[in-house]
Amino acid sequence: MRRRAGGAGGPLARQFLVWQLVVVALLLGAVAALAAVQAADSFRETQGRRMLSVAEDVASVPTVRAALQTSRHDLLPSFARSAENLSGADRIEIVDAGLVVRTSPDPSRESTHFDPGRSTAPFGRAWIGEQAGRTVVAQVPVIGDEGTVVGLVSAGIRAPALWSYLAGARAESVTLLGLALGIGVAGSLLLARRVRRQTLGLEPDEIVELVQRREAMLLGIKEGVVGLDTADRITLLNPVARELLELPAARPGDHVAELDLDDRLREVLTGAATGEDQLVLRGSRALVLNRMPVRLDGREVGAVVTLRDRTELTTLQHRLDASHTVTDTLRAQAHEFSNRLHTIAGLTELGEHDEVRRFVSGIVAASEGWRREVSGRVGDPATAALLVAKNSQAAERGVTLELAPDTRLAPTDPERDPDLSADLVTVLGNLIDNAVDATASTPPGSVRRVEIGLTGGGDDPVRVEVRDSGPGVASGLAEEVFRAGFSTKAAEIGGRGLGLALARQACLRRGGTIAVRDTGQGPPGAVFAAMLPLVPTEVRT
Repeated sequence: MRRRAGGAGGPLARQFLVWQLVVVALLLGAVAALAAVQAADSFRETQGRRMLSVAEDVASVPTVRAALQTSRHDLLPSFARSAENLSGADRIEIVDAGLVVRTSPDPSRESTHFDPGRSTAPFGRAWIGEQAGRTVVAQVPVIGDEGTVVGLVSAGIRAPALWSYLAGARAESVTLLGLALGIGVAGSLLLARRVRRQTLGLEPDEIVELVQRREAMLLGIKEGVVGLDTADRITLLNPVARELLELPAARPGDHVAELDLDDRLREVLTGAATGEDQLVLRGSRALVLNRMPVRLDGREVGAVVTLRDRTELTTLQHRLDASHTVTDTLRAQAHEFSNRLHTIAGLTELGEHDEVRRFVSGIVAASEGWRREVSGRVGDPATAALLVAKNSQAAERGVTLELAPDTRLAPTDPERDPDLSADLVTVLGNLIDNAVDATASTPPGSVRRVEIGLTGGGDDPVRVEVRDSGPGVASGLAEEVFRAGFSTKAAEIGGRGLGLALARQACLRRGGTIAVRDTGQGPPGAVFAAMLPLVPTEVRT
């Protein structure tokens, strides 16, 4: 990825610095406004009390009271001007009982009507408030000898503008501004350095581009990818993994335990089952899973699980294994027949013609009987060859193969369903191997017999039933032997795992079924029954 100096807003450090300064400036403005408002409130409160004291002093002068009672108004200006000079008030006015201004620093106001506004002074009570904009006014009544209001004294001072409060504290403001700017610059640089270190030196637009590319890469690959955190919650699920796991409704944040998955798949996803190329059966698919822990700075932060669909490859592999089994069996039989021919030739040279006849009759009776029975009742050549081969293998392990009395398999038509014969060989071969393994594990002297039933074919579904005289399958494992699929747990219960999972996969792929049950009566054993429907070529395509 090409590194750039910065995005539209410049490098990350510069953006932090600019925004930090903006925040500092806004905070300083807010603090200054609050300080000005508080100073104005303090001025009104302090100067209001001061003006009230000045007005009370003037109103309590006996000469002022006498002048108002006797209408000697020419005596009032001297008292008012003297009080203004001493107190620093902007305006002191003395008003008679008729609310006529008798003295004022503004000559034009003398002998004019005085508007008390909301003042309570005309009614005998002192009052503090604001008049004429930002002027703080205190009004005090003048009480005559008879206890009546003979006039009032109004003292006022104008409040300065808000900016003057800040001008008065200019040095403090500059100091505060410089300190705040210094802290803001240092803080923004430290924060930018920390963020840059945590983001590996990438700018924000580079991080966005990196995330977009990684997401496009993970979502675009053909393999399934599942990301998990340390709590086994999904952090990433690309479309391929969603399809392979058959989880259309799964979302990031879902826990693996809450998903519709079997135990085997959960074990691999969570790491309970370890190892490379873990084979798991999901529906009709054979999946290969690899789980890799993700570590950052020496600690595990999650895991990534990759999924590959190996359904066709696994099926072909086991079909090839079945073919190899047949080939090996035929090779062994050819070797055995070669030894028998040598024996016959030796007896002939010795002149033991009667012994030759008895030897040949025994061979024919032992081998041709099974071949004739299989070829006469099984119409599919591949299946018949498999049964002949499996009989030799079973005989080597001391197990007898028998055909059920109702066995009748019609020939399969490769034109209508070219895969039926191969799927039947896969299912039947794995079921026979499973039955032979289970039967051969019985104690010596036990009855070791496997009965094979085949019906259907032609236009009907093929039904397979393999009955063995082995130890049987516990009822709690009737589903586990198929669901566990390729797990080692399946291998621990007698080798039933990989083969049975593939047999189940072949049946499900065709819309068929497979199940296991106990014999139900007589000696112990298990009965595996499978049904493979016909899938014509036109339906498959």
